[in-house]
Amino acid sequence: MVRMRIQDQLNHANVNDENMAFYRAIGVDDLTVYPPPFGAPDGLHTRAEMADYLKGVRKQAESHGLRFTNIALGGPDEITMARPERDAKIEEWCDVLRAMGDAGVSTLGYNFKPIGNFRTTSAIGRGGARFSTFDREEWERTKGEWPDKQIDEEGMWANITYFLERMIPVAEACGVRMALHPDDPPIPEPMGGAARIVSTLDQYEKIFNHVPSDSNAMLFCQGCVTEMGVDVYDAIRRMASQNKIVYVHFRNVKGSGDYFEEVFVDEGDV
Repeated sequence: MVRMRIQDQLNHANVNDENMAFYRAIGVDDLTVYPPPFGAPDGLHTRAEMADYLKGVRKQAESHGLRFTNIALGGPDEITMARPERDAKIEEWCDVLRAMGDAGVSTLGYNFKPIGNFRTTSAIGRGGARFSTFDREEWERTKGEWPDKQIDEEGMWANITYFLERMIPVAEACGVRMALHPDDPPIPEPMGGAARIVSTLDQYEKIFNHVPSDSNAMLFCQGCVTEMGVDVYDAIRRMASQNKIVYVHFRNVKGSGDYFEEVFVDEGDV
């Protein structure tokens, strides 16, 4: 029987012995670092620097009985919007993959959206907890403007294909699987003027088919998939049968589509 492993994340600023010991004490098995200290002006840039950092975190994690197998990155505008610096930024990401291969860190979570997640006023739940909430009606009334991030569906498909055609061969050579997170919320129409192409399982399969590879796969966010309005168990079978689930965000939600609340794992719709 395959045992489910529990993974939790730390911001690179919080990677320390105290937090790792706490994670192990509460039953966490695996560690992810999001975001790692890569790419920022005061961060790490070269393959060697990034590999040394990853090796150090891995050694530290293993000293606490944790595996360190994952980092996560957010798709930058240079790539998602095809800015002039796109090729240089993709090469930076390729160096991240090479550093991961050098350090034995085998999975990369990422997203591909010019505008980030959308949320509205938090609902209040059990014990007064604030639930991350999306209310489409409220969002339409209060949404901001992103004049520099207007892009249609054709442009988004061209940009993700260009990106994956250059990234996936490097990922394969480095033994890394890239896990694409869904749009959040997964509404397959433009929001804020930017098309959204990671909002349905059909769109995922189109992405997989554009660049076929075991390294081109999915971060199965259970909450987002539920928000798609599909049967989450059927979705698991559909994606797992293609070996496309790299790892899971084990979220629970109430609602889907135009209104949902992120709730405690024992009280949602799943």
